[in-house]
Amino acid sequence: MAGSGAPKLYRAIIDTLQAEIASGKYKAGDRLPPERELVERFDVSRLTLREAMIGMEIIGLVEARRGSGVYVTERSSEMLSPSELDIGAFELTEARRLVEGECAALAAVTADADDITDLRMILDRMIEENERELLDEVADREFHLRIAQATRNDAILLVVETLWDVRHRSPLCMKMLERSRRSGVKPRIDDHRAIVDAIAANDATGARKAMRDHLGRVIDNLLTATEMDGIERVRAEAAELRSRTQRFAPI
Repeated sequence: MAGSGAPKLYRAIIDTLQAEIASGKYKAGDRLPPERELVERFDVSRLTLREAMIGMEIIGLVEARRGSGVYVTERSSEMLSPSELDIGAFELTEARRLVEGECAALAAVTADADDITDLRMILDRMIEENERELLDEVADREFHLRIAQATRNDAILLVVETLWDVRHRSPLCMKMLERSRRSGVKPRIDDHRAIVDAIAANDATGARKAMRDHLGRVIDNLLTATEMDGIERVRAEAAELRSRTQRFAPI
């Protein structure tokens, strides 16, 4: 069994591919194998592999080209090391799903009328942020911390605050969340409203499920936003086919 000092899976992938690039197996300009092959080779999920690929982009080893794949770049003396990446968004959101699901369940038991009023007011601000297309997601963070406050448990509040603070301290996490925002993903108002409604109804089971479902969808959105070989490639191929058809269409 791996000890506590064992490297994270995405770090192990980066270390292996970095060594292969250094050995000349993959040279500058070479395309890395497609996602499917790397998933099978390293026996990991697509989420873990995408964390690794985005991490390799951040440290300057590769670049992702839309509709084409991931390519090795020219080596730079200013590259970051894999140890500077810290925690990825998938890993973080998985932890949040576990912690905040139970947090919401407890809040459904402990929250009072003032807590519910505050949560609904924050939800209104979240709607406004979405309409103004603000990227800071201040209201989203405030919403989740307010639920933690409603548990009346300072230890839980500290844990939830820490998980949110990691979002801004980790280069890998921020890069992945930026991609998600660029793809048009915004805080889901219906998800958050379902959480408040369950807490207001003192429905611990419903609150837990609503929070876990919400953060499960956050993971799904990250997966879609970091698609490397799927949607964009199909779109590019379709656009090229339309272009060729139009060039040779009869006048």
